[in-house]
Amino acid sequence: MARGPLRTLGAAALAVGAVGAATLAYASLIERKQFTLRRFTVPVLPAGAEPIRVLHISDLHMAAWQREKQVWVSQLARLKPDLIVDTGDNLGHEDGLIGIRAALEPFRGVPGVYVWGSNDYFGPRPRNPLKYFTGPSRLHHKPTELDLGALKTYLDGLGFTDLNNSATALEIKGTRFEFVGVDDPHRRFDDLDKATDAVAKLPTVERPAVVRVGVAHAPYQRVLNAFVDQGARLIFAGHTHGGQVCVPVYGALVTNCDIPRKQVKGLSMWRHRLRSAYLHVSAGLGTSIYAPVRFACRPEATLLTLVPQGQASVRP
Repeated sequence: MARGPLRTLGAAALAVGAVGAATLAYASLIERKQFTLRRFTVPVLPAGAEPIRVLHISDLHMAAWQREKQVWVSQLARLKPDLIVDTGDNLGHEDGLIGIRAALEPFRGVPGVYVWGSNDYFGPRPRNPLKYFTGPSRLHHKPTELDLGALKTYLDGLGFTDLNNSATALEIKGTRFEFVGVDDPHRRFDDLDKATDAVAKLPTVERPAVVRVGVAHAPYQRVLNAFVDQGARLIFAGHTHGGQVCVPVYGALVTNCDIPRKQVKGLSMWRHRLRSAYLHVSAGLGTSIYAPVRFACRPEATLLTLVPQGQASVRP
């Protein structure tokens, strides 16, 4: 081959390499720190109810040294939410609780509910990212166990309620909510029968206007369907990271569960057996410390304003 074509191929290879390096630098150094607040209005309340502001946080994957993330989350307290929903994967390191305390302390006294993700139980490990294309990730044979008990003690102390395979009722600004939640479906820690039994044991009230809400870490279809069967009007989940590395216009390449790609993040409708519920999947605020990149998928928290049915036009 002549020197001209060789030089052209060499220049092309260098250009591709430079673009790849620049993209990786952007994804790891810039976008993964571009914390973003999403906002949605969701018409699920009974007629005449006061609007309720719900802050949904998920997938913090917190490490002690991640000060920018801690400060950003702590400043969300200025939104004065009426309720916090935490859909798990709070920890990202053995010392992650240090960062969780710094991030969530300003929310002390605000009602909240939480469920666990697998990274609340086990520390992250290096993983080949190509394996995500073969199906949902699997647990390492010898995972590092995290201090789940200390995390639970802290969240309970803030005033949050543990919804792992459980249920609870809260009255917020005059509206009664019934929350049903499951432990991490990704590791099959969810026990839908136990959660259903917990719902049945909630005290009954004379008022018919009750808003039921489902909460899970990973939005597997079996769990979403069960929540809809139980009468949920709104479901919260996380886990997917919104795909984490996305292609502009096309969207997420993987979901790390069986939810359709088009519902990998944001607000949508989940339909099952002629019933439906609003589904909000958070793209989350963090990443594994071993895969600290985001591309076309900024880290996020979401403020959902719940309003009476028919009051707002929402087109997920």
